[in-house]
Amino acid sequence: MLTFWTFALGLAILLYVVLDGFDLGVGILFPFAPSETARRNMLSAISPVWDGNETWLIVAASVLFGIFPLVYSTLLSALYLPLIVMLMALILRGVAFEFRYKATRSRILWDVGFAGGSIVASFIQGVAVGALVEGLPIQKGQYVGGAFGWASPFALLCGVGLCLGYALLGAGWLTYKTAEDIQDMAFRILPRLLFAVLAFLAVAFVWALVLDLRVMHRWLEEPFLVVFPLIGIAACRFLLTAVRKRRQLVPFLCGAAIFAAAFATLAVSFYPYMIPFTITIAEAAAPASSLAFMFWGNGLFILPLTLIYTLVVYFVFKGKVDTHQEYH
Repeated sequence: MLTFWTFALGLAILLYVVLDGFDLGVGILFPFAPSETARRNMLSAISPVWDGNETWLIVAASVLFGIFPLVYSTLLSALYLPLIVMLMALILRGVAFEFRYKATRSRILWDVGFAGGSIVASFIQGVAVGALVEGLPIQKGQYVGGAFGWASPFALLCGVGLCLGYALLGAGWLTYKTAEDIQDMAFRILPRLLFAVLAFLAVAFVWALVLDLRVMHRWLEEPFLVVFPLIGIAACRFLLTAVRKRRQLVPFLCGAAIFAAAFATLAVSFYPYMIPFTITIAEAAAPASSLAFMFWGNGLFILPLTLIYTLVVYFVFKGKVDTHQEYH
């Protein structure tokens, strides 16, 4: 039962990062749209799916709350301030998405809100990942770092890196969903975004070596971890080929593969810890009765239904946006 919930949590996090990542990426790229028509087409590309994508964030949080309460309480204690800011940014982004459709003179305000909310939410998520990789100050299962114990130069760098990664996903989605005006822009900036992401990864890797982070020692203990970066490198190569040949869906799939490889690298490097390197999966798990109770409700019905809903929505709304229709 514990293995099932560990896999379910990993799946929910990965789906959130990839799915909400690309629509956050579209928000990050939003200010670079060449015209109002182009901006509306960008919003049309994510309009049917963006709110459903965020469902996976709720799924991940509910699994942490019900199955791994120790991790939930510890992370909330450590990251309370940035998580509140992230939620406020997501709310602002959603409000701006709806309000700009009807706005006239205040449209620029909602454009700033949509792009700004996307950037802030993405940045905070990257900071949280960076803080986990660097290691949170935890003693005897309790966070002792204060309100800003998560804030470090390395974590802030990871925040910038995730913004670049989400923008890469967003550009890949736009090559698939939009017509010539935005599609040309997306194909043009994809190589630049890819090189920026690779530069971030190189700097982060060197910085981690300088800091002598414990997670880097796992590479010496488990040499097979190199498989996942190799998958990411292959995805980068395919992405550049797809851009050159202007294949419309492949850039997004390659971006998703890069994120999946990075996620797998971190997950295997951290295993068996939920919070590296202080709380293991077994230590974080709720009693067996709670695991079983959650399985017969969430595990057997809610999780599969959410997955089916996601698949159906993407199937129903496949294809390019109609440039002559509004995004509402």
